[in-house]
Amino acid sequence: MIQTFKYKITFILITSIILLLCAIWVISIGTVNTPLNNLPYLLFGDIANTEQTLRNLLLNIRIPRVLLAMVAGAVTAVAGVIMQALFRNPLAEPGLMGISSGASLGAVTAIVLLGSGFIMITTFAFTGSLVATLFAYLIGKRFGHSAGLLLAGIAINAISFSIIGLFTYMANDHQLRDLTFWSMGSLATSSWTILLFLIPWSFILLSILSFQWRSLNALLLGEREVIHLGFNIKNLRRHLILSVALLVGPLVAITGGINFIGLVVPHIMRMILGANHKYLIPASMFGGALLLLGADTLARTLISPAELPVGLLTSLIGGPFFLYLLLSHKQNN
Repeated sequence: MIQTFKYKITFILITSIILLLCAIWVISIGTVNTPLNNLPYLLFGDIANTEQTLRNLLLNIRIPRVLLAMVAGAVTAVAGVIMQALFRNPLAEPGLMGISSGASLGAVTAIVLLGSGFIMITTFAFTGSLVATLFAYLIGKRFGHSAGLLLAGIAINAISFSIIGLFTYMANDHQLRDLTFWSMGSLATSSWTILLFLIPWSFILLSILSFQWRSLNALLLGEREVIHLGFNIKNLRRHLILSVALLVGPLVAITGGINFIGLVVPHIMRMILGANHKYLIPASMFGGALLLLGADTLARTLISPAELPVGLLTSLIGGPFFLYLLLSHKQNN
């Protein structure tokens, strides 16, 4: 028991250290490479006027982007952990409740009907994610069990994508280009203004969800067992859904569609550490941050100076892994 505890804690600490080291290394990588030993001088030293452009590049573009990648990866992975516990299914992910499709519908509405800029698009996307989640919850709770939420989420997703298809048909060439790039996901919109809101917001919600590890462990036993253990299943379900919506909604509004992080990372961490959410949540948080940081680094360096949408790379990773989960699940049955 003690050895198992030490192993899990050691794994989480090593993952967090690897994440920190990778973040420092990634800051130096880009169209203009910067030697690692020059970073302290460029960031904090008394630089010459000719090096001011490079300092601005590091401070205002690369560092915010690295931080956004880590926050986005951590948030998406933890949201996946919560959804998989709620539905007791390792194939569940945040999009099941209509969060992503609602955000996409809000963004498409802003792009096609209003021709709006970044602020209006993110506002509409966040609102759309909350509205879609609210409808899914109100419809699903009539069934009294998590399967109802799943069916309601599927229906909301189908309706949202149908309306998105209609708006796509109505869009002109410029709007289609904006719509396509938003749906593929990108971290290029990172800025200190966004991070000053997103980091405290995400930290508070992640902390709240981390303290729910006992109730998440209970959910794995079944809803009747949750009631017998003294948890109010209706309040717990409502709290978890609201927390995930508030956690993922702003992120999807900012980054667009970045898929499969919430599916792949929790499953990998569960295979390594087991299903105890006391360890699964922090491990998934660091693992998700590490995976998205790596994917974004590849996205901005593979065809440099051009840039790939990071959502394409996460889908290339997550798609085959999703098929593997389906095949292994069938074999186990």
